[in-house]
Amino acid sequence: MKLKSTNNVETNRYELEIVIDGQEYTDAVDKATKRGLAKITVPGFRKGHAPKAMVLKMFGADMLYQDALEALYPKAVDDAIDESGLELADQKVDFELVSLDENGADFKIKVTVKPEVKLGDYKGLKVEREVVSVTADEIEREIDALKEKNARIVTVTDREAKDGDITVIDFEGFEGGKAFEGGKGENYELTLGSGTFIPGFEDQIVGHKVDDEFDVNVTFPEEYHATDLAGKPAVFKTSINSIKEKQLPELDDDFVKDVSEFDTLDELKADIRARLMERAEAKCEEDYENGLVSAVLENTVIDLPQCMIDTRIDEMVQDFDYRLRSQGLDLN
Repeated sequence: MKLKSTNNVETNRYELEIVIDGQEYTDAVDKATKRGLAKITVPGFRKGHAPKAMVLKMFGADMLYQDALEALYPKAVDDAIDESGLELADQKVDFELVSLDENGADFKIKVTVKPEVKLGDYKGLKVEREVVSVTADEIEREIDALKEKNARIVTVTDREAKDGDITVIDFEGFEGGKAFEGGKGENYELTLGSGTFIPGFEDQIVGHKVDDEFDVNVTFPEEYHATDLAGKPAVFKTSINSIKEKQLPELDDDFVKDVSEFDTLDELKADIRARLMERAEAKCEEDYENGLVSAVLENTVIDLPQCMIDTRIDEMVQDFDYRLRSQGLDLN
């Protein structure tokens, strides 16, 4: 293989002319001829033993030269790119045949390379670094999350349902006096105030007790997915089977000992403050570095080839598809 020439034909595009000749090419043609011999039967000759001239006449020399080129092409292209020192932006190669005969193969390829970066003035750039602090509210939110994580769900029987309760209900929906498909549920667990059901439904459960049977009157939203119900009033025959509430633990030293390695609430808060500070400082440093990079980019010229943008888009779509599939969904 000989790299005959390397030319920059347009922005981020290079043309390489490659020649394959000599013993390397002759050997490849001979191998192609032997493969041709093995495939045909000529009357009067054992299979694979027909004269080479007869094989060339039957197959055509051009086909054998083409087979030889195809066998040598991948390595020749790789070697030429390595020799040129070009960094490809993608693996797509445009091919153009210059000549192909008994003396050798001469062809050109066009490749897209990574862009040249023209860096502007980057010395003396100034980016404001944020002052890091941790507030009492941030610490309280961490403690509240810890309490939520260790909350107990308790069944209650001595009061009406209220916002935030977890109710277990039976219901059946009617529109125009007729039950509609998908409007019935049994032992459905519904957290009041979650907004799971259509507007107004959960509000009308508030104030009812276990074993109460009552009507819930609602109007389906105009944009409701079931077009035959969109914008129409409906009645849900509803009953409450049970009411549960979330009970948060008392915030004291005993709680701290149960959920952490510390003995006192003050020790826990100090640890939370330290962790939040470490996290905030890491975020601050990241923002500072990103700010510097952005400042450098403002003075930088990069003519990105479209193939690099397309590749990145494909990678992002594939990653999104993978994450969806892990949740039992897909791009459709």
